[in-house]
Amino acid sequence: MEKQTEQWSTRLGFILSSAGAAVGLGAIWKFPYMTGMNGGGAFFFIFILFTVLIGLPLLIAEFVIGRGAQKEAVSAYQKLTLKRSIFSFIGHWGVAGAFILMSFYSVVGGWVLIYSLMSIPGMVISDNGDYAALFDTITGNPLLTIAGLAFFVFLNSFVISNGIQNGIEKYSKILMPLLFLFFIIIVIRALTFEGAMEGVRFFLQPDFSQLNGENILYALGQAFFSLAIGISVMVTYSSYLAKNVSLTKSAASVSVMNILVSLLAGLAIFPIVFSFGLEPTEGPGLLFIVLPEAFSQMPFGELFLSLFLFLFLFAILTSSFSMLEIITSSVNERVKASRKQIAWVAGVAVFIFGIPAALSSNALADFHIFGKTAFDASDFLVSNIMLPVGCLFIALFVGFKMNRALVEQEFHAGNPFGNGMFQVWYQILRWVAPITIVIVFLYSLEIFELF
Repeated sequence: MEKQTEQWSTRLGFILSSAGAAVGLGAIWKFPYMTGMNGGGAFFFIFILFTVLIGLPLLIAEFVIGRGAQKEAVSAYQKLTLKRSIFSFIGHWGVAGAFILMSFYSVVGGWVLIYSLMSIPGMVISDNGDYAALFDTITGNPLLTIAGLAFFVFLNSFVISNGIQNGIEKYSKILMPLLFLFFIIIVIRALTFEGAMEGVRFFLQPDFSQLNGENILYALGQAFFSLAIGISVMVTYSSYLAKNVSLTKSAASVSVMNILVSLLAGLAIFPIVFSFGLEPTEGPGLLFIVLPEAFSQMPFGELFLSLFLFLFLFAILTSSFSMLEIITSSVNERVKASRKQIAWVAGVAVFIFGIPAALSSNALADFHIFGKTAFDASDFLVSNIMLPVGCLFIALFVGFKMNRALVEQEFHAGNPFGNGMFQVWYQILRWVAPITIVIVFLYSLEIFELF
């Protein structure tokens, strides 16, 4: 069995890489359309609530597991349980979730890649401004979507094959700050459009009459999805972390960055949606329709659109890196093959599994699983079942199974907070998080009503 030898070179590198794993599609692509389809400001409020009260404690828990074991996801739980138990499956559950997630995630990454390449010669912004038709044309082309999927997976395999410091960390340090800068520019421009304040009110003014059980389940799933928790990605990332780094401060930094990017995404998208009379319930294509519309109104719009699309692509890549990393590292512990070989083989497997999702908007549009396309079924399975279930067992594992002395040691290492903060976090993990997850599940299944 190959031992882990790599570590993050700096705490900043770890935070930016973890934030990159969290931000990606979850905050930039999925959050705006999920908010638009599930009640606007009320959804955003519940999302923040879940992120702070449930997501952040669970993120710390994954950090504690990873650094406490200093092993990738599968080996971490096996090492910390010391014997076979129900909890030893959590790592396998995470790898399976990451694999399914990456398969449909890479389809969207392929769309962004196609848009990025088309933007270089100015083929996205057009005089007729029918960007919904352009999106339908791109996603409706089987060969184009599969080519985008293949190239996106290729980029992931290339970076992961180069390791932690020279792969994931190197690119995250450059790309994440640039993404924030360009997002701020877009928000400033979006707020200057006539009618923009209507979009701001839709996004920031909660109307709780719009909420139902399904909305709340989606908000919980979105909190988990956007923080990349529940599939032990952060267990693997934190296993490369030095012992003197504060896990709580790192987790708080990642959570704040995630909420901030979600806020910026909403302030960039919804003012434009309402200014141009678009529907906030547009769905997965919302971002691809709104962004070109916004940039078409700006001086040098094609140039800025191209730059932003590439930065968006890189943000998506930093997120998908984490998914391929958990798959690669878990196999690397068990197979006598080089990291490079495993990364490329894993990439091929993800590509093959992602083909049905890539064809969901064209050749396999009529193929449904439980009433959903292959793409939507994969998304629902991961976001609303695998992530919450994974988070539930992670909370129970750290709260009841993992050695408490080790948990306290990892929590307090490099941490300015006293024992009181540990007790609050520990009790949230033991009782509040599990009970909340179970209640939301029961409510979403209409077993009982909350209001």
